Amino acid sequence: MASHDDTPAQLCIHYDPAILSLERVREIAKGAGAALTEKYQHIHWSVDGLTHARKARTVAGRLRKMPGIVEAEASAAGAISIEFSRSRLPEAEIRKALAQMGVRARPEIGAASATAPTKGHNHAEHDHAEGEHEHTHGGVFGANTELIFALICGGALATGFAIEKLTAVPAWIPIVCYLAAYVFGGWFTLREAIENLRLKRFEIDTLMLVAAAGAAALGAWAEGALLLFLFSLGHALEHYAMGRAKRAIEALAELAPRTAMVRRGDGGLSEVPVEELVIGDTVVVKPNERLAADGFVVVGRSSVNQAPVTGESVPVDKEPVPDRAQAAAQPDKVPAQHRVFAGTINGPGAIEIAVTRLAADTTLAKVVKMVSEAETQKSPTQRFTDRFERAFVPSVLALVVVLLFAWVVIDEPFRDSFYRAMAVLVAASPCALAIATPSAVLSGVARAARGGVLIKGGGPLETLGSLNALAFDKTGTLTEGRPRITDVVPANGVKDEQLMAIAVAVESLSDHPLATAIARDGHQFLNGKPVTVATDLKSLTGRGVEAKVDGEAVLIGKAEMFGSNGVATLSDEMTQAIERLRLLGRTTMVVRMGERDLGAIGLMDTPRSAAKVTIERLKALGIRRMIMISGDNQRVATAIAAEVGIGEAWGDLMPEDKVEAIKRLRDEMPVAMVGDGVNDAPALASATVGVAMGAAGSDVALETADVALMADNLAHLPFAVGLSRSTRSIIRQNLVVSLGVVALLIPATILGLGIGPAVAAHEGSTLIVVFNALRLLVYRDNGEIA
Repeated sequence: MASHDDTPAQLCIHYDPAILSLERVREIAKGAGAALTEKYQHIHWSVDGLTHARKARTVAGRLRKMPGIVEAEASAAGAISIEFSRSRLPEAEIRKALAQMGVRARPEIGAASATAPTKGHNHAEHDHAEGEHEHTHGGVFGANTELIFALICGGALATGFAIEKLTAVPAWIPIVCYLAAYVFGGWFTLREAIENLRLKRFEIDTLMLVAAAGAAALGAWAEGALLLFLFSLGHALEHYAMGRAKRAIEALAELAPRTAMVRRGDGGLSEVPVEELVIGDTVVVKPNERLAADGFVVVGRSSVNQAPVTGESVPVDKEPVPDRAQAAAQPDKVPAQHRVFAGTINGPGAIEIAVTRLAADTTLAKVVKMVSEAETQKSPTQRFTDRFERAFVPSVLALVVVLLFAWVVIDEPFRDSFYRAMAVLVAASPCALAIATPSAVLSGVARAARGGVLIKGGGPLETLGSLNALAFDKTGTLTEGRPRITDVVPANGVKDEQLMAIAVAVESLSDHPLATAIARDGHQFLNGKPVTVATDLKSLTGRGVEAKVDGEAVLIGKAEMFGSNGVATLSDEMTQAIERLRLLGRTTMVVRMGERDLGAIGLMDTPRSAAKVTIERLKALGIRRMIMISGDNQRVATAIAAEVGIGEAWGDLMPEDKVEAIKRLRDEMPVAMVGDGVNDAPALASATVGVAMGAAGSDVALETADVALMADNLAHLPFAVGLSRSTRSIIRQNLVVSLGVVALLIPATILGLGIGPAVAAHEGSTLIVVFNALRLLVYRDNGEIA
């Protein structure tokens, strides 16, 4: 039996799969630092064959019934996400099942694939087609065949109608034209109907064919041809419109170049595919070229347009790192002025960068992966419409059965009852309802990604737009996150240099923002004077640090740390000094060596320049309550909050207190938490929606946040909130149109409206819904939609 130390730890998580996907749970767990074993594999494929929302729903339902599949979601935009047990179900079986349903994963492209799996990476697989993706309906005929067939159908219908009405030719001639219209108009509809019948699904495609056949049987050839023409034209335009939204996302993957100029051992340059780059390679980037990899600048100065990844409108100046070896040892801590991302555009100066991430692991690759997976995440409204359809469709079928026997009750021929029943079937088909939410979510997620905001699915997109409360972490969110020393207050008998030398020695071992500020500014204060060596650093989370200098214990931390947990209280002198500094709005740190208080250091973190304007814009968007939470003293927190325009400030919070604070707020009302995604990860996870800033430089932020602002720029938050609100508005409009048309058409067809007008209204509402959703692709930062 394995010893306790050899037994792997287990993590048990209870979650609602209707709200949170298993892959999202995995991301949050990994972001919290848990390394998960790969018993379950997650795959995400771009596929051909998911031509509309009903087919996507059918495919997902069929996959979920397969033994070994835990979760399966499909999107009409051509994406499938599956979570399955590798021991129970081989991947090949999934591909085989999809093929039987007329769906195939697109072939993986080589160098250009921003998300191509690396060797040994079995957690996720991402396949993207190169260049223009072939439309499934096109098959061997080409990408626009469905639209061409629909137009030919319309031409044949118009010709037959003109011949029938305007000439005295034999009756069989216009019927031949109508038959041609049937063939071209029903070609793809018949294919989809056969696929659905194989899956034991009775969908709108089958209903249309039955209605068209019924019209022909009744001698209404022109009306049946009109039905197929309008239906095929509507479908072709729907697929084209959804393709536009899909291409807006696929364009992200094409931002990174496929090759890179690399300088290796002999100093010569060679052009290599991006997937052959290795960590540590030096890539040469000429002026105005796109960067091929994530890394940091080692030679040259330039300005880089980071808008493709972070959404920043102004190019960012870049300069070489002072120490390449040190930067390579801790690449995630390289400051923004040195760090660069794949897919961004170099400015006027030639630069050389050291590669820090493989092609499949770049920030751009992760964004493409997450945005693509977001397509398959259902929003609350979509879950509602799915439930509604499950109850609505059987009700309609029951109504149709009743109408088929109307001739028994009222004095009319069976053909009239049959015709009416077919018209009701067409009118009641919820096509527009099925596409109303997915089209808006897809467009909203695509527009957000283009603006430097990563939104992980329809849930966060809708929820963020419904919130009226926001909580902000102070440090690094509302403030610059780069505090500086403003006051040095030594105790009696202690020199300034002695106090700072001890503080710098200890804080140089820590990576906390306050420690970094003390080490940086302290070196300048000492002006080259020697600093003693500190050892054995211990972090006292949320309170301070402990270390040893010359064999003696040194404590540096908040005043509240002293006098609790067995630590001796502060001297009266230090207590008074802390009080004075806090009245000035300073963040304070006390330095104690052994039993003696050496002094206090006052620091100040300045509010971001964009903070006040951002708060005003959020208020204009309808955010009624905003709270700032901070580990700083309450007075400091209140002063900063007042400066940026926030009325509520909660100070003196330990990390665990921040989580409890967010939970209390969430009990009162839904609330979004805005933080840096690293130190604030637990609080972000506790909020209704977690929003991480500066996510382009943080893997943890990308994995744990529901919404990630790629740039370290608070000004992008109103854009994200405004886009979410516009998306919710578009979804509501789409629901009103789709349900309203059905509500009008059902009684109208019962009372005698023909199949032709019913189809025209039916397909017209579907197109209105899709093109209304596409307006989100041109959403402007000022909140306007074209």
